[in-house]
Amino acid sequence: MSTPRLPTPTLHTERLRLRPVADADADALWALHRSAQVLRYWDSPPWTDPERAGRFVATCRRMAEDGSGARPVIERASDGAFLGWCALVRWNPDHRSASLGYVLGEAAWGNGYATEAAGALLRWAFDTLDLNRVQAEVDTRNAASARVLEKLGFVREGTLREDCVVNGEVSSSWVYGLLRREWRPPSDSRACG
Repeated sequence: MSTPRLPTPTLHTERLRLRPVADADADALWALHRSAQVLRYWDSPPWTDPERAGRFVATCRRMAEDGSGARPVIERASDGAFLGWCALVRWNPDHRSASLGYVLGEAAWGNGYATEAAGALLRWAFDTLDLNRVQAEVDTRNAASARVLEKLGFVREGTLREDCVVNGEVSSSWVYGLLRREWRPPSDSRACG
């Protein structure tokens, strides 16, 4: 039996629009992923090859086609500014589970955009995909990302000790989980199709 397609949604919140990635996003994705500051807690080093942006766009499309995930771009509704992206990956329809991730540029930090965007994507996922569980992992040094997850209702379930080595530095990750019965959509993530 084949896995169903998982088309990337277009979602609107009070301040944001989440939409499928486009070829025109390549330059913004390159700028985002080459930043050592943005990726300092990520599980892979910053990009050094601009060609990676095109491969990233292709991977996003392939994820939607093969049913493994959805990775929409986040842009500010007022001016269309590219802020970053969020994703539901490792979608498993049999277990009704997926994993959440997001990356936003420095200019977007501290404005609640990550919480708003992830909240909209979670609402869509729980409503459309009938998920029972969403998991997220965050570097234990990344307090801001942990706060985002906790605002969304995620519960810290454990620690993956020394699970990543990036640029020679060993780090640990917290595992967070959110169950459908615990999900309470934030008021600022009202999403519509």
